[in-house]
Amino acid sequence: MSDEHLIEQSLERQELFKGRFLHAFRDTVRLPDGGEATREYVVHPGAVVVVPLLQGPNGQTRIVLERQYRYPVGQVMIELPAGKLDAGEDPLLCGQRELFEETGYRAHEWARAGQMHLAIAYSTEVIHIYFARGLTSGERQLDQGEFLDVFSATPDELMAWCREGKVTDAKTLSCMVWLQNVLSGDWPLDWQSAPT
Repeated sequence: MSDEHLIEQSLERQELFKGRFLHAFRDTVRLPDGGEATREYVVHPGAVVVVPLLQGPNGQTRIVLERQYRYPVGQVMIELPAGKLDAGEDPLLCGQRELFEETGYRAHEWARAGQMHLAIAYSTEVIHIYFARGLTSGERQLDQGEFLDVFSATPDELMAWCREGKVTDAKTLSCMVWLQNVLSGDWPLDWQSAPT
């Protein structure tokens, strides 16, 4: 199926803002019907989200989660560990770094699940999804000015919080689709030993 009848062509680009990691632009584009329009969007370096699977004392799977105040929305959010990619950074290495820094956990096995685009109408951000298991705990190393609680929940508890609106973070909600299908066996993962 051809996409040509849907594609917009960039005619002109204007930089609106350049921050520490966000870069905003306003482009003039040629529409498929020949008309013109403007598109405002944010260039983002990308990120990684980790679904850390922890085996509880009774063998039950638990998910490592975080509670963190998110200033733009003005509330404490329940979410999966995640973090921004550094320039040129391998997503797996970013996931390993963020999991350890934020939670203190290291994983013996990792599996890449996929990727998602979080806000396709106004951002280039892509988030790479990784699962981690065989967790061992250590002392976390939060960034300066980073404050968050680490806790764990069963998949059923997390699913209930999603349904009840206690979890509204898009990356965590999206990862619940993966989690349900991985735990049911419908979406098998290719687990690999953690690089040393």
